[in-house]
Amino acid sequence: MIPLRRNIAEMAGYVPGFQPRDEHRYIKLNTNENPYPPSPKVIEAILAEVGDNLRKYPDAASRAGCEQAARLYGFDPDWVIMANGSDEVLNNLIRAFASEGDEIAYVHPSYSYYSTLAEVQGARVRTFLLDEGWALKDFPARYAGKLFFLANPNAPLGFCYPQEFIEALAGRIDGVLVIDEAYADFARENSLDLVRRLPNVVVTRTFSKSYSLAGMRLGMAIARPEVIAALNKIRDHYNLDRLAQAACVAALADQDYFRQCVTRIRETRDWFSAELRVLGWEVIPSHGNFVFATPPDRDAKRIYDSLFERRILVRYFSDPILSHGLRISIGTREDMEKTLTALAEIG
Repeated sequence: MIPLRRNIAEMAGYVPGFQPRDEHRYIKLNTNENPYPPSPKVIEAILAEVGDNLRKYPDAASRAGCEQAARLYGFDPDWVIMANGSDEVLNNLIRAFASEGDEIAYVHPSYSYYSTLAEVQGARVRTFLLDEGWALKDFPARYAGKLFFLANPNAPLGFCYPQEFIEALAGRIDGVLVIDEAYADFARENSLDLVRRLPNVVVTRTFSKSYSLAGMRLGMAIARPEVIAALNKIRDHYNLDRLAQAACVAALADQDYFRQCVTRIRETRDWFSAELRVLGWEVIPSHGNFVFATPPDRDAKRIYDSLFERRILVRYFSDPILSHGLRISIGTREDMEKTLTALAEIG
């Protein structure tokens, strides 16, 4: 018998969206990837690192990336940490703040990987459901858990909490409020100002969505320097390789290209949402690079299967709270036109 820790042996691992081997044969709208390539300056920066530099270790602190982000967002560099995807930051926040048996919490539905990371640590998980107005049900006057994760914009639903709500929520939390802003670049506002003003707020970001770098595994967090110092203690000492660090700096520096891509995705998202409503679908107004939409007969599994047969991939969730709808990533205008044609045929 292999002596695994009991919680590891009994837990179910996180299941990401389906990744076909022959993905070029599909319209892939199931993992919220950016349909456009990264900035040409990112490619140039990566290629410049390929060669003799690869025999040398990267900068352990990813200083250039932290400094570039600090300039962009208006912080000192000691408020920033770079990570191997935002998942690394989420994991290390739990490791830093929650001991075995401590409680962490999050909104359900949102990013279910929070639960997986907590189970690995041996922390207890508590979830808070949403009412019809997206408010948290049965949230206490004071929440005493170590961490509360709030995905804003929410994934998979796409709605966005106002900053006034988030600030009030932070005031009711004894521990740390982690605002997961994986999709914030597609929204109209973010919580970076709350990090400056409130000591218990941490914001996490990813480069996978708005910067078209899902394949590089880049993320970051912005928080008080004492939180960043703690996260630096427990991360892998060379957590970002040379190519990733070069890509990070170049992506953040090319804000013109970034804004062009984000604008195109927002415009396609809003147009696609309107067209879905013409077909009789219910669409939650989205602030991400995806929409969560419900077909007229509420049989999302039927639509999912029919789209799959046509090699169009979207995300279906079997969770009863979500099983009536589909999360559909926003691809190119051509991708979304083909998807609409398929949905009209399926009926």
